[in-house]
Amino acid sequence: MTAVHVPGTPVIEDGRLVSTSPATGKEAGRLPVATPADVARAVDRARAAGDWWAGLGFGGRRERLLRWRSLLARRIEPLAELVHAEGGKPVSDAIVEILTAIEHIDWAARNAPRVLGPRKVRSRLILAEFSGHLEYQPYGVVGVIGPWNYPVFTPIGSAAYALAAGNAVVLKPSEYTPAVGQWLVDAFAEVVPEQPVFTAVHGLGDVGAALCRSGVDKLAFTGSTATAKKVMAACAESLTPVLLEAGGKDAMIVDADADLDAAAEACVWGALTNAGQTCIGIERVYAVEPVFDAFVGKVVARAERLTVGAEGADIGPITMPAQLDVIRRHIDDALAAGGRAVLGGAEAVQPPYVHPTVLVDVPESSAAVREETFGPTLTISRVRDADEAVRRANALSYGLGGSVFGRKRAVAIARRLRSGMASVNSTLTFAGMSTLPFGGVGDSGFGRIHGEDGLREFGRAKSITRRRARSLLPSMTFERTPTDVARLVKAAKLMYGRR
Repeated sequence: MTAVHVPGTPVIEDGRLVSTSPATGKEAGRLPVATPADVARAVDRARAAGDWWAGLGFGGRRERLLRWRSLLARRIEPLAELVHAEGGKPVSDAIVEILTAIEHIDWAARNAPRVLGPRKVRSRLILAEFSGHLEYQPYGVVGVIGPWNYPVFTPIGSAAYALAAGNAVVLKPSEYTPAVGQWLVDAFAEVVPEQPVFTAVHGLGDVGAALCRSGVDKLAFTGSTATAKKVMAACAESLTPVLLEAGGKDAMIVDADADLDAAAEACVWGALTNAGQTCIGIERVYAVEPVFDAFVGKVVARAERLTVGAEGADIGPITMPAQLDVIRRHIDDALAAGGRAVLGGAEAVQPPYVHPTVLVDVPESSAAVREETFGPTLTISRVRDADEAVRRANALSYGLGGSVFGRKRAVAIARRLRSGMASVNSTLTFAGMSTLPFGGVGDSGFGRIHGEDGLREFGRAKSITRRRARSLLPSMTFERTPTDVARLVKAAKLMYGRR
């Protein structure tokens, strides 16, 4: 009996990974599958290339990275078309994704010397005869395992910063979007043809596991929490450091003094862009009692106008076919538990699409509230006040991003969210701000990409002390005398003994 191929599901044929459109089933890419030996060879080649790349210095790397940035900008339309063809994302959304990635390449290239370069660090009185120096040296080879939902923005969020820091990078794109990953690597090779500084290996989960065990010096992963734990376990075998950006179940809080039109507009975007397939997407909303009904009405009015389809629509297909079952289960569970669909509902799941669904009166114990849905669905809950909203938002083990709408207390509320990031009177905007670190807490992972913290994530801190004078208070020597020790005690009491 011949197996039926579901459009969008990657398959391996004759040693090649074949990706297809989840909407049409049309082939989008066909890449060779890497064996464990292939992965090991790719890392070995990258190590030699990394030495050359590091030797270019910050100035040489900046020049190449800015040329890569410019190449992506000039070819933004064909890349967006490929993202659309392979993952189903609307072309307009793909353009926004690519533009954001370009901004991150630009910032990392321009700021790496300032953030990571050698600098003098002030010493303290107790070691005044020494000067301190700090620099960040590249790890060597960084492995990056990328996701399918943002196949340009997310891998570049690690790769560009790792490259700017002087590392070589081996990328394992998602098996659902390998052609996009290879496109990025090929474009980089056009501006850096001398050495395989940025390369890709393709395949299913076993190839990602091989990359974890290949001897890379650090590994950056983006994906589900369950897979992040497997990645961490595999890397632990060799004490390979990891950066993990895992799942999310981000919440929005709408306070009594919020601009409801602005909140509804941002909510619909934050929840439904990319068909809800966004790790920092808004999946839960807690609106205070006085504005709840009006807010729900405004969200529904905007969401019901969105179009769904393969071409020219606001919302495209669900990229990973298996996710349809998760979305359907969450909607069914919410309704069975007493929730109401004020838009969409059980009939919204029409493979390969899911139409916008807004659920209210859903118990907090429901899967639709507690588990990552990754679809164009949203629960909106009524709360007494912002304090109750914060308690509910923080009740889950996830802690990636979040959003608060309000005036007087919005920033204070955002600070109380147990999350790595938060937007005030907007949604998702922290992802596009290249100057800010991006990452989560709890089941959403740890480590940071983007911003200065993102650059430091891909460099080893190297501390150097240098003697510049004779020691007036010798301590780290066997030549110290009882008089020297007495002086040390006296100095400690004078310097630190007072309250």
